[in-house]
Amino acid sequence: MKFHDILNTILYHRKKIFVNSFIGMVFLFLIFFFVYPVTYQSIVTVLPPEKGNPYSLGNLLQGMGGGDLTSLMSGSTSASSQLYVEVLKSRTAALMTISKLQLVDYFDSDSELEAAPKLIKEIQTEITKEGVIKLSVPVSTGLFGRFSNQNEEIKTLSASISNTLVESLDQINREKMSSKAKKARLYIDAEIQRTKVLLDSAEIELMEFQSKNKAVSLPEQIKVSIEAAAKLRGEITATEINYSLLSQNLKENSSLMENVKSRLTELRKQYEKFESSNSDFFLSFSSAPQLGLKLSNLFREVKVKNEVYILLQQQYYKEKIQENRDVPTVEVLDAAVIPLRASSPRLIVWTILGGIMIFFTLTFFIMLQENKLKRYSN
Repeated sequence: MKFHDILNTILYHRKKIFVNSFIGMVFLFLIFFFVYPVTYQSIVTVLPPEKGNPYSLGNLLQGMGGGDLTSLMSGSTSASSQLYVEVLKSRTAALMTISKLQLVDYFDSDSELEAAPKLIKEIQTEITKEGVIKLSVPVSTGLFGRFSNQNEEIKTLSASISNTLVESLDQINREKMSSKAKKARLYIDAEIQRTKVLLDSAEIELMEFQSKNKAVSLPEQIKVSIEAAAKLRGEITATEINYSLLSQNLKENSSLMENVKSRLTELRKQYEKFESSNSDFFLSFSSAPQLGLKLSNLFREVKVKNEVYILLQQQYYKEKIQENRDVPTVEVLDAAVIPLRASSPRLIVWTILGGIMIFFTLTFFIMLQENKLKRYSN
């Protein structure tokens, strides 16, 4: 079958081919316009999760307390956005959406659990290079739906499903935050009680030593070292608590666990400098006279315990506030709105493509008929 044979067939039977192709296009247009189900999509745009510095004092315990789902992630913004997408496509988010919008009948299901996989399958997401998430769910009318009341209902439903999925994401995120904050608060509360006992004991021992030995004050250089050591020890304790909380949910070899562990090792190395006799910056504790050494150790113990106690108290109230707050955690850039046009069928494009297919199908059919006649005649 050569090109000039095809061209000759088209030219010879042009009237038959073009007329039937045109009739076929009109027929297709009428089917797409009046009969074919109409599909609508409404896009909601969500900003990427914010990422803070996990080692700042305010966020040191964020991994299991004041942070959201993304605090358990390390890596790029797109990786954090991908976590949001996974939550959006979760069964939990689907069930919340189906329950709120009563979509069991729409998905022709017997229960919400049966409808959930069908909704998840329809969810379409896109993550831009900036980490912005675009979400939509195509919803369709039945046959002959374009001019029925169902058409307007489906338009509204397309926007409602997209917006409700994002609302479900926000609710899940807040519930996880509250749960983690509660867990962190209870853990920190236990640490506060333990530290308070140790602090009281250290204060009593310091007071008794001062009273017995008439030792009241320390040289300024020792005080500076003690205060610096206390602050450093407080940060070590906070990092240890953070590591302990993270270990309850993450694997030992996860990147975030490795980062916190590395940070803890570095802080401990810095603290050891205060204990050694080789410190270039502060007077070491071991170089103090015997009586002064005992006083400095007791004074340092009180300072360290007090610094840790203050830090734990601050973090305790942060977690308590986080546990009980009801503030949206998902930022919507553009909410889904009722679409003005259908996403499917694309009347003009589909009709033209259908006409082209009819055109060539007729051409090849005529050529086959002519070839049969030639074989019979021979």
